[in-house]
Amino acid sequence: MNQHQPVGIVMIEDDEGHARLIEKNIRRAGILNDVRHFTDGTSALDFLFEAPDGPAKNGPALILLDLNLPDMSGTDILARIKAEGSPLRRAPVVVLTTTDDKVEIQRCYDLGCNVYITKPVDYDSFAQAIRQLGLFLTVIQVPDIEPAE
Repeated sequence: MNQHQPVGIVMIEDDEGHARLIEKNIRRAGILNDVRHFTDGTSALDFLFEAPDGPAKNGPALILLDLNLPDMSGTDILARIKAEGSPLRRAPVVVLTTTDDKVEIQRCYDLGCNVYITKPVDYDSFAQAIRQLGLFLTVIQVPDIEPAE
């Protein structure tokens, strides 16, 4: 496994405005990694687990996950990623959502999310939060994907 393989960022976010804002502020923080954007859970899961250039087959990834998606709940996606035996279970998942419900937050951490960020309602706070996330992304270490058994 190439030790210096760049980490791909997989963004699962159905709100195009939020997606643009997230990507713009990740770039502003100096993150040049590839960002793949999906607007629904079905295509995102397909890419994550099945695509030849996706993380399960091609390694390492950081996943930015919105919980409110048109076709399935982000918590279902999180559960699939972090499931026992999943090749992606060690991939860091950052939940980015408007939901600040305590039960939902606990559930995401119980399922294995690494960071839970509530999207601030106002634009500047959101941009600031994403820039800080970008800075965080420049320093975190991401484990290699485990080869499938």
